[in-house]
Amino acid sequence: MGDQRSPDEKFQLITRNLQEVLGEERLKEILKERELKVYWGTATTGKPHVAYFVPMSKIADFLKAGCEVTILFADLHAYLDNMKAPWELLELRVQYYEQIIKAMLESIGVPLDKLRFVKGTDYQLSREYTLDVYRLSSMVTEHDAKKAGAEVVKQVEHPLLSGLLYPGLQALDEEYLKVDAQFGGVDQRKIFTLAEKYLPSLGYTKRIHMMNPMVPGLTGGKMSSSEEESKIDLLDKNQEVKKKLKKAFCEPGNVENNGVMSFVKHVLFPLHSEIQSGEVTNTYIYLMKKFEMPALKKLTASAYPEPSKNKGGAKGNPKQTADEEEVIPSRLDIRVGKVISVEKHPDADSLYLEKIDVGEEQPRTVVSGLVAYLSQEQLQDRLVVLLCNLKPQKMRGIESQAMLLCASIEEEPRKVEPLDPPEGSAPGDRVYVEGYESGKPDDELKPKKTVFEKLQVDLKITDECFAQWKEQNLMTKLGQITCKTLKGGNIC
Repeated sequence: MGDQRSPDEKFQLITRNLQEVLGEERLKEILKERELKVYWGTATTGKPHVAYFVPMSKIADFLKAGCEVTILFADLHAYLDNMKAPWELLELRVQYYEQIIKAMLESIGVPLDKLRFVKGTDYQLSREYTLDVYRLSSMVTEHDAKKAGAEVVKQVEHPLLSGLLYPGLQALDEEYLKVDAQFGGVDQRKIFTLAEKYLPSLGYTKRIHMMNPMVPGLTGGKMSSSEEESKIDLLDKNQEVKKKLKKAFCEPGNVENNGVMSFVKHVLFPLHSEIQSGEVTNTYIYLMKKFEMPALKKLTASAYPEPSKNKGGAKGNPKQTADEEEVIPSRLDIRVGKVISVEKHPDADSLYLEKIDVGEEQPRTVVSGLVAYLSQEQLQDRLVVLLCNLKPQKMRGIESQAMLLCASIEEEPRKVEPLDPPEGSAPGDRVYVEGYESGKPDDELKPKKTVFEKLQVDLKITDECFAQWKEQNLMTKLGQITCKTLKGGNIC
C-alpha cells in the first residue's frame, strides 16, 4: 500500500495529527529515495492506559505509508526512572507490555508482521553501547541531562544519578536501532533536542523527531502509566472507569487541562473514525477477552503483584507513605474573596479573567468559565468563595491562581452560580467544614494526589441551599456558606 503512494502523500500521512516535527526537510528527502525507518519506545513501568491508542493509531499511519517500524520495550529505562519497575520484575513487565501492545494493534487492524519488536536490554548491555554511554557522559552536562528529562523522568527532591543517564540512553537508541526517526509524545521534546545536539559529537547522524500531542490525565497533568489516579487502564472494569471519571479534574471553562475532554478528542474520536467496524466497543471487548485467558491473567498478576497490606512500616510507626495520607477537608485552603475587577479572557469567549482580593498583599488572578452563567456586572464587587491552594494552572495562556467555587445543576440547560459567604464577611476569612476547624491546609495540593477531587465527590448543596461536605456545613466565623437557588446541586 505504501509503495503506491507518492512521496508527498506519504509525507502527509506520516505527519498528520502530529503536534510537531523536527527535521521535515530531511524527512522529505528520505521519502524521495526510500522508505522511512522509525521507532517508538515505551518504558515498561505501570500498566498501559487508554491514551496509548494515540501512538498506536499513528503507528498504523506509518505502516500505511510504507515505513519500517520498530517498537522498543525500554526495560532498562523503566528501571533507571526512579526504579518505577523493580529489577526482578523487568522481564515480566516486558512480557506484559508486549502482549498488551500487540493486542491493541490487532484490535485496530494493524498487521504485526510488518513490525519489529525489540527489548532494550538485548543491546543496551553490550560492550559497544556501554562505551558510548561513557563517551556521552563525558560530554553532556548535569544541567543538560536534568533539563532533558524534566518532563519524562520522575522528579524528586533528591534525584538519583540513574535519572540523569535516562535521556542519554534514549538518544543512543536512535543509533543502535539504525533508524531515521524517533516518534514520541511532545513531552519527549527536550530529550529529542538533546539527541540532536550530542549524537553528532559522537560521529552519529542527527535524526528526525516526530511528536504527537499528549492526552492530559484525569488529575490535570499528563496521563501516566506509573500514576494510578491519572489514567484509565486498558483493562479497567466498567465500575472502576466510572469511579475514576467521577473523581476527574473537570473545571468549568478549563479546556486545556481537561483530561476527560482530551480523552474524547484524542482517543475516542480518532478510534471511531479509524476502526473499520465503526465500533469502538469492539476494541475494548477484544482486549478484555484476550486478557481473560488463563496464561495472560497469570502474567498480569506476576508482573503487577498486589502491594503488601503492611506497606508503610511496622505497627506503631507513625510514619505514613504518601498514599496513606488522610484525605480530609482541613487540607483545603478555602477563603472568602472579593472580586475587584472582571473582564473577558482575551483568547477565550467562555472565560472571565478576574482579579480577586483574598486577604493577601496583592489580589490573585483567577480564570473562570462563568461567561454563560453570569454577567460581568453580577460578578463585579461580589463576595465569593475560593479554593486557594490548588497548583496554578494556565488557562488559554493565563495562569489561574485559585478556583472560584460554584454550585451547579447538571441538567439542560446547565445552571451555575457562585457560592455566597455570610453577610459581613471580609476577603481572607477562612472557610472550613464543621468538625475540621483546627487542621492546617496544605501549602499546595499536588495534582497527582487528587486531594480536592476526592473530597469534591461529597461536596453538595442541601435543599435549604446550604453548602456541605458529608452533611457537615461549610462555615466561616460569621456563619454558613450558601448559594442562592440551586437546591440539591453539586459544588465545583
